[in-house]
Amino acid sequence: MLMIINKAGGLVYNREFHPGLNKLPSNDLLVLAGTFHGVHAITRSLTPASLLPDRNALPTSTGTLPSLRPQPSGLEVLETAKFRLLCFQTLTGTKFLLFTEPTQPNTDAIIRRIYELYADFVTKNPFYTVEMPIRCEKFDRSLDAFVRSRA
Repeated sequence: MLMIINKAGGLVYNREFHPGLNKLPSNDLLVLAGTFHGVHAITRSLTPASLLPDRNALPTSTGTLPSLRPQPSGLEVLETAKFRLLCFQTLTGTKFLLFTEPTQPNTDAIIRRIYELYADFVTKNPFYTVEMPIRCEKFDRSLDAFVRSRA
């Protein structure tokens, strides 16, 4: 299952790739998206101070030297015996949640390819309004083709 959550925590897209699985009601999907958004924000704020950006960056003639320390990112992977949840957050705050089997290989590459499809077919669509539900047929078709090619 794929879920895309906007920066405010609203569910803007969800897709199930295995039709035989039990489907969650739409209200449960909305609750799941909002809950994950909150948990992600909390885990991001719990990042140790040693991983936070360096406020004492070295000044240079062109400005300041950026810190090379990683930014706090929040919850990225949740793994159980039954499923793996992978979260990829864009620079704009949009989160891509991918639910897979725990043994699924290359989930990082899969979610990045899904993001590339999103960037190509959703963000470049002149009829799409940012932060609103995604209704883009080309994105749906490309996503289906990608998932079928991975099966």
